[in-house]
Amino acid sequence: MVESRLRLIEGRGVPELPVTQDPWEFQVLCVDAFVASWRARGFSPVTIDNDLGLLERTLKALGRPAWDVTPEDIDRVVGDLAVAGRAASTRREYVQIFKGFHRFLQARKAAEIEVAFGVRLVCPVDEFNASRHVADDSPALLPPPTPERVEEFFDFLKTRIATARKYAPAARDYALFRTLYHAGLRSEEASLLERADVHFSRGPFGKLHVRFGKGARTSGPRPRWVPMLDHLDLVLHWFLDDVRGRFPDSTVLFADESGGALHRGTIRSRLHYLMELEGRPAADRFSPHALRRACATHNYERGVDLVAIQQMLGHWTVSSTMRYVRPSATFIEDAYRRAVASTLGDLTGEDPTA
Repeated sequence: MVESRLRLIEGRGVPELPVTQDPWEFQVLCVDAFVASWRARGFSPVTIDNDLGLLERTLKALGRPAWDVTPEDIDRVVGDLAVAGRAASTRREYVQIFKGFHRFLQARKAAEIEVAFGVRLVCPVDEFNASRHVADDSPALLPPPTPERVEEFFDFLKTRIATARKYAPAARDYALFRTLYHAGLRSEEASLLERADVHFSRGPFGKLHVRFGKGARTSGPRPRWVPMLDHLDLVLHWFLDDVRGRFPDSTVLFADESGGALHRGTIRSRLHYLMELEGRPAADRFSPHALRRACATHNYERGVDLVAIQQMLGHWTVSSTMRYVRPSATFIEDAYRRAVASTLGDLTGEDPTA
């Protein structure tokens, strides 16, 4: 066993690794460090387990240490997934988890890898194989559910509370999906909410403290405050007063029947199950993320400032928010009627909303 020793490498003071360092053993240590960084950032154990499994499958499919992976390797793995019939969203997840791991190596392990294996890290995910945020078969290309469709779904959930075999899960589902829609949250953001994150006295409507908002540009989690609009504060008052105590005691806001946090995959599956119970055809169903896009679209259609929607959704730029907005077919006509009515009101002194 060759002992590790310290010496200056090109004047940078980098620890010299043993010349017999096995690349696969070193990659395992890097993965462990990457997972430790997730824990430090507050990721839930369920999320860590799922993402770790995805990373391990990706690295196994690539068949070589991450620092030796080439763009052609990425092409091969993604191409094999496509041939196997895997959805574009799945292919995107493989690319994104590898890209995140590679960024971690560049930030934390680049010097060690260069010393031990003679490789200077360059990410093999490029403009030709980078996964699109909106894939060709992604439902994000479809318009979000209309306000009427969303209200019909919530009416179904409300009715189900009185008839479901288990009151607490049915009531939790109602509060959860109302929160996803009215606050525009991502599924994972909602799953990581705790009871202490609900602040009824903050601002005119009360606010949710989204402590683990999705990061951007390797920034890590980006917390934000989201107002509880459209009577969401009343829904969560009822949920905390009458429903949450029926689940095991824990800090989690939307808990499962063991008191733990609902995983984002569970939220998606739950929504699919509920819409099957509702009896809606497949073409009339939507995903949790579609509720987030509906929040952006419906608020924009009723005149909420685009920058306010950006802040609410936690987007890095307004351009990201614009990709979420899918106005209705009559949006232009409706805006025109409102503008004309407002102008006539100014001329006649009458309130156009009266």
